[in-house]
Amino acid sequence: MTDAKTAGVPTRRSRVGYARALLRATGLLAAASLASGGQALLAQRAERYTLGGTDVAVYNLAGEMRVERGGGPDVVVEVTRGGKDARELRVDVGRVHGRNALRIRYPDDRVVYKGMGWGSRTTIRVRGDGTFGDGRGGGERVTIAGSGGGLEAHADVRVLVPEGKKLAVYLAVGKANVTDVHADLLVDGGSTSVSTERTRGLLRIDVGSGPVRVNGAEGDLDVDTGSGSVSVNGAAGKQITIDTGSGSVDGSDLSAEALDVDTGSGDVELSNVRADRLRVDTGSGGIDIAAARTTDVKLDTGSGSVRLDLLTDVEAVLIDTGSGSVTLRVPPELGAQIRVDTGSGGINAAVSMYVIERRRSFLTGRIGDGNGRIEIETGSGSVRLTGPQG
Repeated sequence: MTDAKTAGVPTRRSRVGYARALLRATGLLAAASLASGGQALLAQRAERYTLGGTDVAVYNLAGEMRVERGGGPDVVVEVTRGGKDARELRVDVGRVHGRNALRIRYPDDRVVYKGMGWGSRTTIRVRGDGTFGDGRGGGERVTIAGSGGGLEAHADVRVLVPEGKKLAVYLAVGKANVTDVHADLLVDGGSTSVSTERTRGLLRIDVGSGPVRVNGAEGDLDVDTGSGSVSVNGAAGKQITIDTGSGSVDGSDLSAEALDVDTGSGDVELSNVRADRLRVDTGSGGIDIAAARTTDVKLDTGSGSVRLDLLTDVEAVLIDTGSGSVTLRVPPELGAQIRVDTGSGGINAAVSMYVIERRRSFLTGRIGDGNGRIEIETGSGSVRLTGPQG
């Protein structure tokens, strides 16, 4: 008979049995957890590929791309899969259009990459060989979204590039970071942010949308973005070209034989510019430039204001703005023939010059020896000429 005081109280034998059962259950759970964790670790383990040859390309639809300086004779690519459907990705390596290429294949026409953010979406055409972009048409439409249904997978890629190679990386969605690469490099992106540091060699960046930041580039530089800001600091080469459909451009410590900046609707701000030929064209943004050394300058803006600080003598300066004001600061040694024409704006000339003709909206004259040429034209903006302390 069971005593009322001990009813419902487990005996020592039952307590031991319960403890053993609990340990067995805990062990099974731990084993299951380790197996699950092992699969997750396996999915995140980097796969390593080697690409021989001097001209190499890497294609990936979604993820992060890191391009770094490498040693040895070949380009090394490390691929780390992500997302719950990561195992469905396929990596192909082989010759494509005359160069050795690694392509990460996504077996679905709708890819979910949560790194884009909820509700984001973009569409790209992918050809049958897994390539996209690179100036060639064709291919099937693939949608990449930050949420919703589809193949939930992406790949983070690390590329190690030996010195002297030629590399092109293609990333439809994500981030691309380049560090200490001494090679000719193309970064081609769709909805992609790009950041580079300490590169040497030809650097080309072409993205549909996303910010671009270049810090320390030695060699010719070409940046083209449909929409997104561009920041370039410490670049030196024969040719520097920056083109953005809508987005601001800022730069400092730029040295080139030719520097061209074109933006549809963004402001342009440049400092410490050394360029034999400087061209800036903006549809509706302002222009602010401090030039350490230039000889041939052309600035054109539809409705933004222009400010140009010349620190040395020049051969030619042409400034054209539809409705924005112009401020030109000149050095004491400047020599130029000058012509200013404003449709309805005033002219304030606070520099020493020989005046040939002057009216409210028109001025011609000569500064110094008159060997150079300065022409300023505005539709309705005012013009101010001043010395270095003005």
